[in-house]
Amino acid sequence: MRTAPRRTALALAGALLLAGCSGTGPGASDAALTVSTTTGIIADLVRQVGGERVDVTSIVPHHGDPHSYEPSPGDTAKVARADIVFSNGLLLEESGIMKMIHNNAAKSAPKIEIAAKLEQFGGTVMKLEEDLGLDVLWLGWAVEGQVAGEGAHVRTTAVKLTGPGDLHVYLTDTLGNPTSYIDSSDGLDAKDSFTLPPEAHTHVNWVFTKPGTYELTVRGQVEALDGTTTDAGQGTVTFTVGGAAHNKAAAGRKMLDGGHADLTLNAQQKSVYVRTDEKATGERVRMPGTAVALNVPDRAKQKVPKEPQYRFLGPAGQDIWVLPQAVIGKHVHGDMDPHAWGDVSNAEAYARRIQAELTTADPAGKAVYERNTKAYLSELADLHKDVAATLATVPRANRKLITTHDAFGYLAKAYGMEVAGFVVPVPNQEPSAAEVEKLRSTIREKKVPAVFLEPNLAARADILRRVAQDEGVGLCTIYGDSFDDKVHDYVGMMRHNADELARCLGGRESRS
Repeated sequence: MRTAPRRTALALAGALLLAGCSGTGPGASDAALTVSTTTGIIADLVRQVGGERVDVTSIVPHHGDPHSYEPSPGDTAKVARADIVFSNGLLLEESGIMKMIHNNAAKSAPKIEIAAKLEQFGGTVMKLEEDLGLDVLWLGWAVEGQVAGEGAHVRTTAVKLTGPGDLHVYLTDTLGNPTSYIDSSDGLDAKDSFTLPPEAHTHVNWVFTKPGTYELTVRGQVEALDGTTTDAGQGTVTFTVGGAAHNKAAAGRKMLDGGHADLTLNAQQKSVYVRTDEKATGERVRMPGTAVALNVPDRAKQKVPKEPQYRFLGPAGQDIWVLPQAVIGKHVHGDMDPHAWGDVSNAEAYARRIQAELTTADPAGKAVYERNTKAYLSELADLHKDVAATLATVPRANRKLITTHDAFGYLAKAYGMEVAGFVVPVPNQEPSAAEVEKLRSTIREKKVPAVFLEPNLAARADILRRVAQDEGVGLCTIYGDSFDDKVHDYVGMMRHNADELARCLGGRESRS
């Protein structure tokens, strides 16, 4: 029997979160355009460019996480009334948000993914690098290949499993609540599946209940918005779980037992393979499932958590073998890092794109949008200089970031910082002594004066707090994807981040 919920009730989400959405409701003013955005950061940029000619609301509220937020009925109503919808794109937003937009926005309403064309407006995008250095394989799910139809998704279904025990594939949200996607304990059926947008990747927990050799067969389908489906092929992969005695199943195959890999469905080629990135060359390698064995060694053995929501895995304390989700919450992304606004020069490109799209939708407002954008670009240019000057006061040896989320690559590259690491607990499970020691060692070796947590992820940062206290380093606040009650606009966010980084890393705060 499945005890982990497969879906979150939208009605409940609406009741809890609707009041938290920023801004007034669509249609509450005489604005020329009603605009819906996916995040508070984008909403603020639209307000700066649009001024009084736009009435803007954000789908993801303050304190929310665009990687995992599930839209409410109230959000659907806002999108349905919008004249134009802005999202970040580059798979920043949870796929349910984008699906809701495509399903409910008016056909006449442009749906603009700003960062998807950022370079055309003077911005830059960076490749997303993933290497957590786990002591076991970090295995995700991915889909590749072009699919037909705007808003189409790819469903991957587990159709067959052979092996000595059961397989559970589940995801833990930022509050530690599990959602089960595959559970072989009651047989496999159509519910043992999940969807991803094209060219996307996500992180999940893989749990095996007994040692031995497992063969997993998955099948893909492309699901269009009109409900039609097309076949996307199927394939089988092998897992070896437990000690070396089971590794004979890997004879003649490439054994993967560390680094990052994805079990990948190519919807265009109708094939299944394992995708890895070679560290030495950076080259992406794709290997047929028949040529690879995914190893889950004895060092991956853990106990079923005592919390009742984990009973679907078995009795508390029972041995299980786990390839961990590692990152906090639901995190679907593509090859490019979507957090481009961390570099203020990119925020200028966001503003230019927003100006162009608002002008197309409302030509009568062209002069207003030009005037507002010119003023805002001047403010952003000053901000860019101030952030750079403030962070330049940080001693070079101290310009290292350890955070709760891998969202600061652009900030680091633009302002001479280094991302030294980010906390990757297995949600709702105590980190191993080795994992805690690794974080401590990083802090010691890098001589990091402080570590940084994001307010919307603070509930999952216990390990960071504990290690910071034990190592005698500062614990400071940094904003990545979301505002809160203290910081609620982009300029304020970037000034806070620069000042906090300087203060905590031994530099000098900006006085501007």
